[in-house]
Amino acid sequence: MNKHLIALAVAAATLSGAASAAQVYSDDSSSLAIGGRVEARALLSEQADNKNVPAKLQTTDNEVTDISRVRVNIDAKTQIADGVQGIGFFEREFKSNNGDDENRYMYAGVNSDQYGQIVYGKADGSLGMLTDFTDIMAYAGSVVGVTKLAVADRTTNNLAYTGNFGDLTFKANYVFSGADYDQNGNKTDVHGFSTAAKYNVADTGLALGLGYGEQRDQNGNPNTHKARSEQTFAVASYTMGDLYFGGLYKYGRRDVEGLTGSNKGKPVDSQGYEFAAAYTAGKAVFTTTYGFMKDEDAHNAYDELKNAAAVDATYYFNSNFRTYASYTFNMLDKNKVGKVAASDEFVLGARYDF
Repeated sequence: MNKHLIALAVAAATLSGAASAAQVYSDDSSSLAIGGRVEARALLSEQADNKNVPAKLQTTDNEVTDISRVRVNIDAKTQIADGVQGIGFFEREFKSNNGDDENRYMYAGVNSDQYGQIVYGKADGSLGMLTDFTDIMAYAGSVVGVTKLAVADRTTNNLAYTGNFGDLTFKANYVFSGADYDQNGNKTDVHGFSTAAKYNVADTGLALGLGYGEQRDQNGNPNTHKARSEQTFAVASYTMGDLYFGGLYKYGRRDVEGLTGSNKGKPVDSQGYEFAAAYTAGKAVFTTTYGFMKDEDAHNAYDELKNAAAVDATYYFNSNFRTYASYTFNMLDKNKVGKVAASDEFVLGARYDF
């Protein structure tokens, strides 16, 4: 039971009910399963009194916000040849604020038992497999992982490949240049690629990973067509009985347009690191993470982007139902980023997977 719960804790951010999905149709060659989750979440944090006031001048109150959500997914497969399946997957997320509803996944493709899977649509990029090493909390996400390039994260217009070869997992994806425009007719194009590999070192409990992503942005400005961003992630984890440890390092660089003075047109470096740990005690799982991110310019001056530690406790009544409490200690300087951006968060949650 303990090892099973640790696996659930490490994968908590990516589980969307598929593990307990109910098969609603099956014949000799095809199957259809429906899964998802219902998750009630109450967030206690300092909320801005006036969103139109600059962050540094905002006054705050401790308020409870309903951030509950529901995810529903459909997973379809059909046998099209010996060891080859046609697949389709769709997932929609509904939030307490209807304006934030979104299609999380929408893709179809082909899976080969021997050669791997290739899909097109709205699908995961390649670097999420690596940021999952430290993105293990019941609520608080990876503060470094959330800064992945758009082409390396879950995104549309995405051709993605995944191959599992024993202890090695390899991913690669390419996001095509799209026909996206803003209300002024300027093209808002992001395209590029990412690739990653993860290796489980036999039965030692050690896992290693390395990945790279690169994209070009236009962002509504025709003069930035050649703006280039790149990221490299390196990760490692170790599982020993009821204990799990994970670590992540990120290095990135991006072209910056519009800066003045000696930095005009020069790239900005970005660095970050994160540590995670989990401990299973019976049906309870305790997790903690710490993450730090900074941008650094040509003169070695840097802006602190992320600096936070989080702890949470989750109790699994069974594989379908869990409750949790999570607290995030935000260590950004409120005099620089404002009280709201530097506020702590406390969340109580209950989650049912189906």
